[in-house]
Amino acid sequence: MAEDSLAVVDLDRCKPHRCNYECANYCPPNRAGKPCITLREEAEEPEKLAGKPEQVRISEEICLGEKCGICVHKCPFDAIKIINLPSELDEKPIHRYGKNAFKLYGLPAPRPGKVRGVLGPNGIGKTTAVRILSGDIDPNLGDHEKEPDRSELKENFRGTVLQDYLEDLEDGKVSVSKKPQSVDKIPDKFDGSVGELLDSIDDRGMIDGSLERFSIKDLKDRPVDTLSGGELQRVAITAALSREADFYFLDEITPYLDISQRVDAARLIKEFSEEGRSVIVVEHDLAILDMIADEIQIVYGEPGVYGVVTTPKSTKRGINEYLEGYLQNENIRFRQRSISFSERSPQDFTSEKTVISYPEMTKNYSDGGFSLDVDEGEIYSDEVLGVVGPNGIGKTTFARLLTGRSEPDGGDVGLDLDVSYKPQVHRVRRYCDGDGSSSKYCGGFCNVILGE
Repeated sequence: MAEDSLAVVDLDRCKPHRCNYECANYCPPNRAGKPCITLREEAEEPEKLAGKPEQVRISEEICLGEKCGICVHKCPFDAIKIINLPSELDEKPIHRYGKNAFKLYGLPAPRPGKVRGVLGPNGIGKTTAVRILSGDIDPNLGDHEKEPDRSELKENFRGTVLQDYLEDLEDGKVSVSKKPQSVDKIPDKFDGSVGELLDSIDDRGMIDGSLERFSIKDLKDRPVDTLSGGELQRVAITAALSREADFYFLDEITPYLDISQRVDAARLIKEFSEEGRSVIVVEHDLAILDMIADEIQIVYGEPGVYGVVTTPKSTKRGINEYLEGYLQNENIRFRQRSISFSERSPQDFTSEKTVISYPEMTKNYSDGGFSLDVDEGEIYSDEVLGVVGPNGIGKTTFARLLTGRSEPDGGDVGLDLDVSYKPQVHRVRRYCDGDGSSSKYCGGFCNVILGE
């Protein structure tokens, strides 16, 4: 394979016990007697392969690259990707997770006293970059088979801002505070109340003011594992900013938050940076990035395969180039079509077929004192009905009443339809081992599968 190509095998998708190794059997080098696609040994990656059937690995030295691609098309589970890297990319990767795994090129650079936004699609390496900068991952410069060499890493960034930062991080001269991406995992790591969590990390004495601004003052006595997604997000942002640190990394601040809460979070972070604090924000919401970021770095590439971090751009230019799908300085088109927004006038609704007629309903929760009153209404065929309102106002309760997952205290939907329901929070109470028996907490949708 050419040096500018990558072969990636998704080990979660690779299921050799359910196929006939079509990838290996049809591979031209394999047919010529060269070991291009072979089986991995459990000793190579024990944490990924333990207890699993043998999975395949691809020799990037022997593979013919994207011009062949037979294994990509023959794999029945879409587990293989063969990708050509941009010809302009001549730098070393910063990190690679393993053989035939994701590669990251470049890092965003923390800038003292500024908010730097990091923008890119999911699976492109943004969280990996944050974990490297916060010290959670020791970057291996693409060589996953040997221990990371700090001296080699310093040499790679010699003469740049990142050299000084990484050296100070290694020597313990800089401290960092990080808000994780997956706030729904916080209850698995902390067993106690919101107040106990925040009091244990309030280095700056700002908790009370933040609780008031974020409308979570009433949550102080609540156990963390009873919080909703929006409440967990607000608590996580408050916790990260209340630490005394030199650099702050906020990985996605808007999920689960409604519009007013997003603006409140943005204003809090902006005021925070104006005190001279250095912040890196990974975010998808362009309006929020436009509001808080002084500069933006775009991450482009192929999700799950490789990601490339660009040099810093002004906020306006970075957002516009991201929407256009074309990086001017790099002369790279990373998306074939641009993203545009157009205005349209309200469309006349003509459907007369009623799918659901629901009566007046009430729902009361004795544990939290919340009650919901629903006026009667109808939902028509060929209609997309939007339900808008702040967090905690009863939107999810309304949906659960309509889908039969919650019984009203007054009124009766009487729904006699097949309904598909996507829940709000991804954190599900338990999962099964395949036979319906529960074992532990996870992040799957097994309660939905079990019909609970």
